[in-house]
Amino acid sequence: MITTEQIRMARGALDWTIADLEQASGVSERTIRRIEAQAGLPNATRANMMIIQRAFEDAGIEFIGAPDDRPGVRLRRP
Repeated sequence: MITTEQIRMARGALDWTIADLEQASGVSERTIRRIEAQAGLPNATRANMMIIQRAFEDAGIEFIGAPDDRPGVRLRRP
């Protein structure tokens, strides 16, 4: 599972606002804000986390590391 820090890093790498992530994922802005307000592994449904992760991956983000071992993101270039 991805961390809240990775979500913020991925948005930054793509220069996405929360509204952009909402549009790409279908997860509400309110839910995204709640998730991002937490630290570490978010208290969110697995379904929402998978949807968010997939939206980022479809946009070219690769999640690296593990939640407890240097989590990060990498931007894939075509």
